[in-house]
Amino acid sequence: ESGGCSLRRMSAMQALQLLDQLVDESDPDVDFPNSLHAYQTAEGIRRAHPDKGGWAVVGDTFPVGCKVQKSVVFHDSTFHDNPDSRDPRYNTECGMYQPHCGLENVLMSWGHDEYMYRVMKFNNFALPKEAFYMIRFHSFYPWHAHGDYKHLCNEEDLRMLPWVKELNKFDLYTKQEELPDVRELQGYYQALIDKYCPGELCW
Repeated sequence: ESGGCSLRRMSAMQALQLLDQLVDESDPDVDFPNSLHAYQTAEGIRRAHPDKGGWAVVGDTFPVGCKVQKSVVFHDSTFHDNPDSRDPRYNTECGMYQPHCGLENVLMSWGHDEYMYRVMKFNNFALPKEAFYMIRFHSFYPWHAHGDYKHLCNEEDLRMLPWVKELNKFDLYTKQEELPDVRELQGYYQALIDKYCPGELCW
């Protein structure tokens, strides 16, 4: 329903402003607008990587169709009714995939990572491959934090893994009480939008 990018058209900055209407129930510790966290993440990246911050600005996910690894959150309590766990096509280590098929060929559980990745692809964002990996897999903690699902990875995935880990340092640890001055930053980020994903986008 959402992956076809046919719900509405708006600019990236309009989408960012809409985040302020979203209440993230999985993140109860933050009581300021969600768009401010986006700026906090982006500014953290820009300080640490001034030469790369231009394109690196951005619940846990896992592959479906194969055995759920123990590192997946709530593995023990939420998957017992999932029929895939009793289906021999999907309950083995590789399930419906070939070993080392590459994460690009793996169907991930749905979440904001996968949605934004599809928006980026559909709208042909002019960003390097690293950016697409960082967005698509930043909530794939079983892989980048616990080392699971390596049996599905190819060499390209392993080459991209440090980039996914790098984004996570800023996504997780930049929620602070000191809020950025959005008016001061908006021009800088609008210029990046104009360069990499200009105009009205399909969402």
